[in-house]
Parts: sequence; structure tokens; C-alpha cells
Amino acid sequence: MEFNRKTLSDPELIFIYRNILLPRMIEEKMLVLLRQGKISKWFSGIGQEAIAVGSTLALQKDEWIMPLHRNLGVFTSRQMGLEKLFKQWQGNKDGYSNGRERSFHFGSKPHYICGMISHLGPQLALADGVALAYKLRQENKVSLAYSGDGGTSEGDFHEALNVAAVWELPVIFVIENNGYGLSTPVNEQYRCESLVDKAKGYGMDGVRIDGNNILEVYDTIRGVRDYCIQNQKPYLIECMTFRMRGHEEASGTKYVPQELFEEWGKKDPVKNYEQYLIAEGILNEMQVADIRHEFKEYIESELKAAFEAEAIVPSSEEELRDVYAKKSMVNGELSMVNIEDSQSFIDHSPFTIHEKRFVDAIQEALRMSMEKHENLILMGQDIAEYGGAFKITEGFVQQFGKERVRNTPLCESAIVGTALGLSLEGFKSMMEMQFADFVTVGFNQIVNNLAKIHYRWGQNADVVIRMPTGGGVGAGPFHSQSNEAWFTHVPGLKVVYPSNPQDAKGLLIAAINDPNPVLYFEHKALYRSVSGPVPEIYYETPIGKAAITKEGTDITIITYGSGVHWALEYQEQHSDISLHILDLRTLLPLDFEGIREAVIKTGKVLILHEDTLTGGIGGEVSAWISEHCFESLDAPVMRCASLDTPVPFNMDLEKNFMAKNRLQEFVEKLMKY
Repeated sequence: MEFNRKTLSDPELIFIYRNILLPRMIEEKMLVLLRQGKISKWFSGIGQEAIAVGSTLALQKDEWIMPLHRNLGVFTSRQMGLEKLFKQWQGNKDGYSNGRERSFHFGSKPHYICGMISHLGPQLALADGVALAYKLRQENKVSLAYSGDGGTSEGDFHEALNVAAVWELPVIFVIENNGYGLSTPVNEQYRCESLVDKAKGYGMDGVRIDGNNILEVYDTIRGVRDYCIQNQKPYLIECMTFRMRGHEEASGTKYVPQELFEEWGKKDPVKNYEQYLIAEGILNEMQVADIRHEFKEYIESELKAAFEAEAIVPSSEEELRDVYAKKSMVNGELSMVNIEDSQSFIDHSPFTIHEKRFVDAIQEALRMSMEKHENLILMGQDIAEYGGAFKITEGFVQQFGKERVRNTPLCESAIVGTALGLSLEGFKSMMEMQFADFVTVGFNQIVNNLAKIHYRWGQNADVVIRMPTGGGVGAGPFHSQSNEAWFTHVPGLKVVYPSNPQDAKGLLIAAINDPNPVLYFEHKALYRSVSGPVPEIYYETPIGKAAITKEGTDITIITYGSGVHWALEYQEQHSDISLHILDLRTLLPLDFEGIREAVIKTGKVLILHEDTLTGGIGGEVSAWISEHCFESLDAPVMRCASLDTPVPFNMDLEKNFMAKNRLQEFVEKLMKY
């Protein structure tokens, strides 16, 4: 192995040596602890240290890195305290994730590190978001994300590289090609001659290098960093290396031919670099021994302190509290109008009220939010000049510019990830999911990345995803689904669903001001069919607070979205029945106190929603009422929902599918009790 020091001084070469030696010695200690049963699992990076260390040292300390399992050198090269790292690996409360995450599945904002989730590919899009933030601020910085050779088969790899290329983002993508994805060799993973050849397909440059040569990695990344900043373009680097241990220790290495260990053992990145420094007279064997002794004492000392840490005492209250980030002041203002009771506010409002369509209220909320927050970025398919599929962002690109109103490629997963990356750098973002049905291809990013990141390591996800949803417009099974219940099971998300223009505006403003990920469902059939009074001011409708749409005495209907209008229409047609209608407005978190009061009001409860019956949010509401309000009930809690089928295209079939078609039947059943 040949080393080229170029302009590096002796102290710089020694500094690099110290940085590559430390993670190796830590790993060797971790393997001992694993055999002793003092840690439960370990993903070893022995043999691959040069990539993590070389690339980290080549970046500025305030440039984000998105590491993987085997990148301990990223964490140590960013000077993260070893005692705290040991506590992290032990699952101790004083680690970086309060015992809530394993080995390297965490991040640290002060160190500009965002750790992976187990799905391997999603962190690549986060690097896009960070780089977009740098680009918008005109900062001379890059982000860097790693992928294994196996991870290049993930759709997230394709999407992230494509977005970075199309948007000309300063991102460095590093492939650690160690020959295996767990046990699957590369000849069963891809057919191109080398992975760096993929760069051409995205219109970016790339290079293949020796990933075991620390100076080659360091020099390459430094040069590529300059290229990305100067040209505002991404770059792909394939680092050839080898994993000397199993995928994780329990999996072993029996599937790897022995000759590969012998071949790559001769290319050991730590030993070879150490021998080079000794041969060049930069270090002698005594100095090497002294450094090793220093590190051994440091590791033992930090480990001793970590093992003395107190054991976790679980607190359910604390666990629940940390699922969501706390909301702070909006641009330093605490005096924003907060509208809880829609009707009484309208009746006694000191502000000007205009009659607006549902769609116009959403547009007004977005426009006001863009004016309020200069760091708010809108992203979605066709949302710029075209104005979006439903024309909600029409005219926005002329007012706010293409940097803030961004057309995206067809890649929902990457854009959700980009939104999270923007949040790492303090930006707000709104992504328009062109149809709520299309969320399936971004599902992983939402439920595993956005939703869990604050609970895992305290990073907020300041992201709103708008979800045009629902049927009634003859759009068939892939443009009409009510899929809100998919997300109400995911702690960390907030799910809102307005039924009227006033709440449409107020809930969207509240969602954008909220530091947590919010899925904002907006019913397509209501866009231009429903109008109502909307205050002209900038205001919030509180998330997590239901609203009484109509007072009544006979039956309580708990509903949301289109169901509110079905209930009101039914009431208009049946003056002999008095309905008490509760509009949930927020589906996660639910307003249980509001539900309780609505149940007590009549003692008879019908839960109405457009979603299918099985697995709908109505089941959860019904169960809670039965458990907590049983003494107040005069009849069984009933659910009126749509058929348990996909949404049909034919309009007559769709009408038959809809819950509205069975509303009278359920009301009559309840009235008989």
C-alpha cells in the first residue's frame, strides 16, 4: 500500500494516526466486553476505519455527517466523549439517547452527526436536506452520507442521488463497498462493473478509491469537498474495503472464503499506516507504544466511569413526555390569536371575517405562513409554476421564488427525508403529497424517521405533510383512499383533519408552527364545495382540541372531515331528531376530554367516518368510550364507516361504498334504545 502525504506535516500525519488508532482499540475492547456478556450486540468496523476517519477529518466540524453501523471513527473523530458513548452502547440513560436506542442509531446536533435507522437508505435523503439548507443560506459547506454496497439497491439510494443531482446540492455520497450485504456477496447484489458507474446515470461525477488507505480517503474527500462547494454539485465516491468481522458478531463469517481474510488482512488500514509512519521516521516504535498505552488507559478509565453509572429507573410519565418536542414561541411572539370555539369566535370576533372556500383557506394559511417564516420551504410535485394538482400553490412561485417553492422529482421518500434534513438545520418545510394515496412510497421515512427522531435523541422534525385525501369524486382505488388511521398508531406524529375553511386555515398555521411532524389531511371533495367564514388574521386552531359543531340531545355523532357535513345534512333532513355533533379535528393526539363531554351529553354515541370500518380510528374511539365512559352510555357505541373494500371507480359503486349510505340505518338503530 502506497501512501502519499502531499503537503501534510508530521504533526498532521500523527494526528490522523491517533484518530484511526482510537476506534480500532475501542472496537477491540468492545469485542472483549461482548464475549464477557457486558454488552448485547456489536457491529464491527474493524478493517474499514480509514473511510470513516479520513472522510470525517476532511470535513469541517460543523458539516453534517450521516453514518452507518461501522462508522465508529466518525463519532470519535468528532471528539464525542467516550464515557458517554460507552453508556450509549450499554443502553444507559446517560448515553446520547436516554437508553432508547442501540449502538449507532442516534445523533448529536452539537457534533453534527445524524445516525441511521435500521433501514439503511433513508439517511441519504437527509444529507440532501442539509445540503439544501447550506445552499439556500449560500454557505460554503457540504453534507456527507455513507451507504454500504447492499444499500445501493435501496430505492432511497436512487431517490437521494437523483434529487441531489437535479437540485445541484453539495452532497458527498460515500459507498463503503466491503463485498457483502450481511452474507450476500456483491455478485448477487448488482451487475454493473463498479458501483461508482451509477454516478453517470444521475449526471454526477464519481471516483473509485482504495478505502483502506487513510491518506487517499482524506485527500480525495478534501478535493471532492472543494469541488462540491465550487460547482454546487453532488459527488459519488466508492471506497473499496473489506469487513474483517461478521455483519454483527452473532452472524459470524463462515460464509466468507478464508483467502479473502488473508488478502485483506495484508491491507489492514491501521497497521499499514502505522508501518508507513515508522518507516518514514515520523514515529518510532516507542512512540507508537506510548500512544497505545495512552489510549488503553483512556478507554479503561472511561469504561470504568460508564459502568459506575446508575441503572435506569423507568418513568412512564417521562417516556410519554419525550415523544413530542415542546412548542416554543412563534418568531418570539406569544400573543397569537388561538381559536378554540369556532362559532362563538365568529359571532363575537373583533376581526374582519370573509366567506371563503375550503381550498382558499388552505392557500391563505400557506401564504401567511410563507410570509411569517422566511425559513419555510414548500416542496412537492408540480407545485411551482403549475400551482399543484389542485392549484393550491398557484402564484406562490412568483411571490416567493423557486428556491422556496420547489418542484420535486417523483420521489416521495427522498422529499420526506429532505424535509427532515432541512429541520436539522433549523428550517421548516411543507411537503405536498400530491394524493394521500401516494404516501405509501414515503411511509418508511414518515413512521420510522420523522416520527421517532425526537424520542430517540431529541431532534425535532419541523415538517408538515399535506395529504389531499378522500373519495366522492369518482377517482378510483388509488386516488380516493382514507388512510389517516395508518398514522394514528405512530407515536411522534400528529394527525389533523379539518372539516371547514376556518379550521383548515387555523390548523395548517398551527401545524407549520409546531416543531413536530404533522400530517395534514385535506378532503379533496371539500375543496370547492364547502365555504364558510374565515377571519382574515393570522391565527391558530389548537391541535388536539375537538370542536362542537352542533349542540343536541338525542344522539352524539363523533366524526371529522366529510363526516361532519354528512351529519349536518342528515340533521337538516330530520328535524325530529336532535344530533350533538363533535368534530374531532385532530386524530392524534385525540381530545379525550372533549369526547367524554360529548358522550355524557346524550348517552348514545355514533362514530362516523369515511374510512373503512376495520382498523379505522372509530375502533379506538369506541374502545376508549367503552372503557372510560361506560356509566354514561344508554346504548352500545356504534360505528358507521365505509365498506371494507378498496374505493371503487364507478360513481354508483362509490356511493354504495361510502359510510354516508348507511348513516340513517345506524341513527335509527340507536334511537330504538
